[in-house]
Amino acid sequence: PYSYLSSPGQRPLEFFFYTATDGVLSNALVNLELGDPVWVKQKSNGFFVLNEVPESEELWMLGTGTGVAPFFSILNTDEPWIRFKHIILVHAVRTKSDLRYQELVDSLSHKYSGRFSFQAFVSRETVPGTIRGRIPITIEDGQLEEHVGRRLHIDKSHIMLCGNPDMVKDSVEVLKSRDFIKNRRRTPGHITIENYW
Repeated sequence: PYSYLSSPGQRPLEFFFYTATDGVLSNALVNLELGDPVWVKQKSNGFFVLNEVPESEELWMLGTGTGVAPFFSILNTDEPWIRFKHIILVHAVRTKSDLRYQELVDSLSHKYSGRFSFQAFVSRETVPGTIRGRIPITIEDGQLEEHVGRRLHIDKSHIMLCGNPDMVKDSVEVLKSRDFIKNRRRTPGHITIENYW
């Protein structure tokens, strides 16, 4: 999966991707030289944007791997900070070396102190300050909320899920068991999703 990390209007465009051994596009991108042309659609489209998210007090952004990139794109605009009292960003990866953009997390933490929380997950090794495990399981057992120091609440929380389809599917099921519903244009809800691959 490839994700825009840049916010609308931000130049140069920045993308977040991992190089797949057999990945035709990722290997071609890695081999680009400064000045090589890259063609990008004039305008991206989709429903994984804030104007599709109903009003709420808290915004939970849960992403795996490169699925965190759309969240950085959103967080580098004014809109989320105007609309939400508190924002929680969760980034789940396999290894510590997969945790990227920590300087951006640190900048957001400093700029929005008291309004921004970050929690990293690392599934294949124990890393201090991170949770070892899977997002859906820690939603179910309360560990995520305990680590973040905030509770998912049906009356004030909206959850955006992006990345690995298993994480998205399993998280939606756990959240549904707590009476959260998927967000749709005709029936606004609490969960907005973007599946990768």
